[in-house]
Amino acid sequence: MQWKHYRGGTHSRIWICRLQDLHIDQIPQPSERCNDTDPRWSDGTIYFRSDRAGEFNLFSYDTKNKTVQQLTHFTDFPVIALNTGGGNLVLEQAGYLHRFLTSTGKVERLHIGVASDHPESRPRFVKGAKYIRNAGVSPSGARAVFEFRGEIVTVPAEKGDPRNLTNTTGVHERQPTWSPDGKSIAYFSDAGGEYALHVRAADGKGDAKIYKLSGAGFYEEPVWSPDSKKLAFIDNANTLYWIDLASGAIKKVAAEPFYGPTELRSLRAAWSPDSQWIAYALGNRSAYRTVHVYSLAENKSHPITDGLSDATEPAFDGSGKYLFFFVSTDAGPVNQWFAQSSADMRAHRSLYLAVLRKGIPSPLKKESDEEKGDKPADAAKPDSKAVAKPTPVKIEVEGLDQRILALPVKAGDLRSLQLGENGQVYYLLAPEAPPSLDDGGDESPPVAELRRFDLGKRKDEKVLSGITQYQLAHNHKKALTHAPPHSWSIVEVASGPPAADKGKLNVDAIEVRVEPQAEWKEIFQDAWRINRDYFYATNYHGADWPAIRAKYEAFLPDLASSSDLYRVIRWMLSELAVGHSFTQPGERLSEKTKVPGGLLGADYEIANGRYRFKKVYGGLNWWPSLRSPLTVPGVDVKAGEYLLAVRRKDLRPPSEIYALFENTANKSIDITVGPTPDGKGSRTVTVEPLANEVDLRNLEWVEGNLKKVHKATGGRVAYVYVPNTAEPGHAYFKRYFFPQADKDAIIVDERFNGGGDIADYYIDHLRRPFISYWATRYGEDLKTPGAAIHGPKVMLIDETAGSGGDLLPWMFRKEKLGPLVGKRTWGGLVGILGFPILMDGGRVTAPNLAIWTEDGGWVVENEGVPPDVEVEQWPAEVKAGKDPQLDKAIALVLEELAKKPPKKPTRPALPVRTKN
Repeated sequence: MQWKHYRGGTHSRIWICRLQDLHIDQIPQPSERCNDTDPRWSDGTIYFRSDRAGEFNLFSYDTKNKTVQQLTHFTDFPVIALNTGGGNLVLEQAGYLHRFLTSTGKVERLHIGVASDHPESRPRFVKGAKYIRNAGVSPSGARAVFEFRGEIVTVPAEKGDPRNLTNTTGVHERQPTWSPDGKSIAYFSDAGGEYALHVRAADGKGDAKIYKLSGAGFYEEPVWSPDSKKLAFIDNANTLYWIDLASGAIKKVAAEPFYGPTELRSLRAAWSPDSQWIAYALGNRSAYRTVHVYSLAENKSHPITDGLSDATEPAFDGSGKYLFFFVSTDAGPVNQWFAQSSADMRAHRSLYLAVLRKGIPSPLKKESDEEKGDKPADAAKPDSKAVAKPTPVKIEVEGLDQRILALPVKAGDLRSLQLGENGQVYYLLAPEAPPSLDDGGDESPPVAELRRFDLGKRKDEKVLSGITQYQLAHNHKKALTHAPPHSWSIVEVASGPPAADKGKLNVDAIEVRVEPQAEWKEIFQDAWRINRDYFYATNYHGADWPAIRAKYEAFLPDLASSSDLYRVIRWMLSELAVGHSFTQPGERLSEKTKVPGGLLGADYEIANGRYRFKKVYGGLNWWPSLRSPLTVPGVDVKAGEYLLAVRRKDLRPPSEIYALFENTANKSIDITVGPTPDGKGSRTVTVEPLANEVDLRNLEWVEGNLKKVHKATGGRVAYVYVPNTAEPGHAYFKRYFFPQADKDAIIVDERFNGGGDIADYYIDHLRRPFISYWATRYGEDLKTPGAAIHGPKVMLIDETAGSGGDLLPWMFRKEKLGPLVGKRTWGGLVGILGFPILMDGGRVTAPNLAIWTEDGGWVVENEGVPPDVEVEQWPAEVKAGKDPQLDKAIALVLEELAKKPPKKPTRPALPVRTKN
């Protein structure tokens, strides 16, 4: 039900296996493929579900006559489950259970009454910092405001209680921000059925004023003007707007030409101190960003930077004289976010300012000490209580390129630029992240230092460390900070580094009411809206999207749990008939706590009344997920030794070996091993078991394949495995390709490829053309490019390779690099680029990145990439230790080498260039 009408390489087939010799018969399918699943035996007939006729229905296969018959003909909702028992054939369809009578071919709906308390549907209160999703701070730092599980809640810095401003259990409120005058809080709410801007009193009294919005449907990054009369915001189409709160008039400022991943979007407003200008950074078609300023009076934007460097995060200083921003000159490859070739590159940013008017001296002019003399005794003192009206900001664009200055701040991973008072510039400095070697890495923001550059003192210093985000209060004296995992604080920043743990907010005191029935309806609507507003195809692949909502809303009154809700959402989204359409359920009433085991990276056998190590998997102990607990220095366990005790507990069959490793993953424990079952000569060593040894076993498979290829080809053919097209695959390719770049040919194995980015890095190295040779006085002649294999190439593919693993073989064929061997790939090339969270913490995707070409149209999606040579991994051959697909690749590459053996170059005679 994830993908209706799916016809890619992973389409499900039913095999009938004869166990004595592993011979396979397959239930026949139409030539255009289909999905056959849930087989059930009954008296020589196999019953199964299939979508070969449209919706999933019940079919039967007569094993004697080899014929397929359709038994049910539902057209509204599919048959989604099938089982047998007690002589009955029971199926689920349209939310009901039915019994199929094999004797008559009729379907009877079953009426089953189950008494239940439905605890998940009962109202309850929830609390916990994990529900905080967005945050802001009041102008003086007296309180913080949080988006808390769909509610808007303020929390005191010290005294008082949390205050829920909204109390709307069936409405999702997002993105709160506190006005500079302290009177109002703005946020986005779907209370009226669509997201609108709400502005209400900061104390929660009275009703919110509602402003209807006409953007793309979802909104974020609201930013108040300093005069508290206007707001800027962006929509999910990456368009920047501003609204006049007095009149409700909305004006468009700018829109990004390209759409990209959520974490790389940088379009955000920065207001001038007089509230008449908006600064922002806008990308161009080269993926470089230019700082612009927009004049409200002119309704016009002017560029500040030239677009030849990547300029981001502009911010005005309080005087209106300067505009600060970050600049990178090496971000070009990194900004090409879809390209795998930049996987190990990092951008470095520096701090710059632009002097906005002519005649203002450079703030970095050379300093000189001078005698200032005595001040007159009766000099008038300014009234500290008077509120100064901001000076109108004037920007002279002409000649501005000559008034941009680099500030003496070390380049690095700089982010979150915010301006304090009197020329103080705050920013986060994050450590440079190394390339990820593992899948499923931490996606949370990096822990960083908050730093401050003082323009007057020309001094850069650390304010505090260990945070992921911050927001300066409007008075510039305090800041709201977040430290992992869920610590929020309001701290003094203007007077120096704050004391440790000072200002920590009691966010655990926030408690909101949850009414599941009302919430589930909103979550359902949000999931539908996300796909309405983000899905790449405005025709929804032919689905009538409003009608689809109505079709599945009918199930909402009968929901009893959140799992029911997400099941219905899954059904609804399947109507889009697209890959990468995923659901991730939110919280449950009773969250399961998983107790991890612990694995040593070994196979065991029972011998002499003991457990013996049958095989120890070696790893790459410098690579975290490929660490082998038994082969690290000082442990050195070998196959054939006995595992005698775990954590001082004697271990003998029939005791379950893994029970003693419960909850030991990544913890140091002692095990006793020895060469004999009686314990003589034994030793106790300290190991750190793994939570998962899939990568370790995969490495064994890869290394085994490499040895097999080298042995079968006499060392002439390289074997390179790529597990995905993301950073780990990038690391794999570098590890295996370059040491074998001297081979005559290559087999690239992308089976089980999990995808990621566009694998241009692999393809660029595989298609490098020969250029020339180079002679040296000593040693052999060099070839350029050096790291290139110019002989035959073969790529292995299978039905589990998808997404980027679909595109890689498609590009391999497009570049005519060689044959594809194996099975048709998954067929999912409509990608995903980030979406709003749902109220309960769940998520849905709305695939919004689809491949097409002028000559092929919408390619690969729901088709996959077919092989040039199809090879099935038949169970009998695999059980015998063979790899039919790899064997075929070896045969093909040797055949090509025989046809076109590599020629050894003949160096010409040395030149004579002297003239007598």
